[in-house]
Amino acid sequence: MILVFLVNTIIAQTGKLKKADQYYDLLAYSEAIPIYEDLKSSAINRPEISAKLALSYFHIGNMVGATENYALAFQSEQELAAEHYFTYAQALKQLGKYTESDSWMVKYDQKVAGSLIGKNFLKNKDYLQSINNTAPHFEVGKVSFNTEEEDFGGYYSSVQNMLYFVSSRATNPIRWSYGWNGHSFLDLYTYSENSKGQTKRLSSKINSKFHEGPLCFFNNNKNVLLTRNNLQKGKLRKDSKGIQNLKLFIADVNASGQWSNIREVNINSREYSVGHPAVSPDGKTLYFVSDMPGGSGGADLYKASISLDGTIGKPENLGSLVNTEGQEMFPWISPQGQLFFASNGLTGLGGLDIFVAELDENGKIRAVQHGGPVINTQWDDFGLTFLPDGKSGYVSSNREGGLGGDDIYSFNLIRPFLFKTLLSGQITDLTTGSPLPNGTVTLLDEEGNVLGTDEADADGAYSFEVEPGKNYKLVFNNAGYDTQDKTLSVPENASSIISNGELSRTPTFGLMCLVTDAANSQPLDNVAVIIKDIKTGKILLSSSTPVSGSVITSLDNVKLGDNLNLEITLTRDGYLSKSQTLNLGITKPGMINLHELMDVQLAKVEVGIDLATIIDIKPIYFDLGKATIRKDAAIELDKIVKVMNDYPNMEIELGSHTDCRGSMASNTALSDKRAKASAEYIRKKISNPARIYGKGYGETKLKVDCPCEGAVKSSCSEDEHQKNRRTEFIIIKM
Repeated sequence: MILVFLVNTIIAQTGKLKKADQYYDLLAYSEAIPIYEDLKSSAINRPEISAKLALSYFHIGNMVGATENYALAFQSEQELAAEHYFTYAQALKQLGKYTESDSWMVKYDQKVAGSLIGKNFLKNKDYLQSINNTAPHFEVGKVSFNTEEEDFGGYYSSVQNMLYFVSSRATNPIRWSYGWNGHSFLDLYTYSENSKGQTKRLSSKINSKFHEGPLCFFNNNKNVLLTRNNLQKGKLRKDSKGIQNLKLFIADVNASGQWSNIREVNINSREYSVGHPAVSPDGKTLYFVSDMPGGSGGADLYKASISLDGTIGKPENLGSLVNTEGQEMFPWISPQGQLFFASNGLTGLGGLDIFVAELDENGKIRAVQHGGPVINTQWDDFGLTFLPDGKSGYVSSNREGGLGGDDIYSFNLIRPFLFKTLLSGQITDLTTGSPLPNGTVTLLDEEGNVLGTDEADADGAYSFEVEPGKNYKLVFNNAGYDTQDKTLSVPENASSIISNGELSRTPTFGLMCLVTDAANSQPLDNVAVIIKDIKTGKILLSSSTPVSGSVITSLDNVKLGDNLNLEITLTRDGYLSKSQTLNLGITKPGMINLHELMDVQLAKVEVGIDLATIIDIKPIYFDLGKATIRKDAAIELDKIVKVMNDYPNMEIELGSHTDCRGSMASNTALSDKRAKASAEYIRKKISNPARIYGKGYGETKLKVDCPCEGAVKSSCSEDEHQKNRRTEFIIIKM
């Protein structure tokens, strides 16, 4: 009997689960919730039941119920669908639990590799601080015609000076409700201050027993586009999954505001939704929302052309700058031509957030910005519409402080959205810091094309409008000063950026020295440069190179025809110091580029390199068959002595090499004697003499392949044999 009872109980519970899942699949969440709640304590309770219950609570706006049940669902190690990770993160965010929400967003990104939502989140992980630090673009106020039911929208018709909005308030004596949240179906209402603040439900010719939603007047208010549920009868009303989708309808509006000839637009389908219309200011482009196949997932934003007869052209998805796997809805084009919309897929404060997109001349998305604080909260904020003045309008939200679920709020735009980044700055004298008026600033793109020139004002100020996310070059000029070039990268979301020009006065006579790396010819910074006038002993320059690698000094009391005898010393840690002299005749005014007259490249001192390759060492010669250090060889070896005394931790292997001529044994013995003699010469002149030793390699390491041992005869030239007869000074430790 017990077994029969248990079996019957499980069968009954399985039947309940099937019923709950049917409601769930039909989006009737308010109907599914009590059944799932019953099953939580039953014998067939599973993590996916808690997950579906959580998602159902989320969709009816109960975030506490959603998070509590998701916590239960994720206690198990059982895999759950990816949407639950994202929805859990969204529910936590709407409760203000941003740190927990962010951790589940990371898990969602790991679960769905390459998702647009995850990619956007990871790119904007500091979103909360960034948004909260942004100055508000809007101020928001309450309106008088909200109720405890769902109220949203704000669609103005200038024909009647009337505001249309959407509400689930039960003013119809026959109350139809729908399973999503158990509320009444949405109807259209009007509000006008001329009617003493009274609201009025539109007639049943417009309001059906199902949903009527967002709309848009266009063509000088002679037409209206309206969102409705599919009204066809019987099986034609629902898609293959049993869902009653949304469709767009168009109607004519007469001079007194009456609607007539309501008909479907040509882009509707029974298998997917089309709705939320918005029309461009010129009346030629429709922006709308659809979950049609081929999108990013969820509801996407689309655009299409509008012909003179009202026919809609081929829909074009607005792309991944705005569309994600989440929900992008409620588009609206401001009188200034900017696209405002709501999204929960782009990273925001929680739920649906208001975003704004800049459109190019073809109506495509160029860039997107978050709408900022005040207009956005941790709750759902959506349905922003503008009044004709372009400065005020309405927005909808279920934020705290309202009367019910969704409420309508008025707004004023107090700070416009700027997508062109303002690049500005000031030209000043590098020495005095004083502004330089009347200079010019030239703006170039990455390829060097001139984009514009601005003349600085009396305070040396200039400005340009530039594209975010691009690289530019600025050229600063002012009479009597040296030209300055600057490159800069404009951040993606920067509304303004400053780049100042600091110019050096052009001397009548001057010296410039550009120091570069000997290995790659790139400018070297932090090089100590000393230029000395040998005749007078005066130091003309003692400075360190900046990032540009160049230093400049003026030459005072110098005239044409003078001769200068200069000593230039270059020093940088990790590089071989260099000291040179230069005799210079002054033949014309202006800047003298020392790097064009002498070698001012520095070589990096590293373990494994041959000092002979980076300092001017001539070949070390010995008398035939001898290992005695000659005077000319001593001069070259003294150069090694200097370097080793400059670098007291440097250790060197002095290797002596011969060509192939002579026997291998005699070559090895002779080279070893010469190497040890050379090393001994250096040892006597450096601190810690053990830092150098000599080793003879004979002909075992030919630099040029010229073997001639035994019966082998070499065809190499004398120059090639000479390259093999060499002395190397290999750094083995620094």
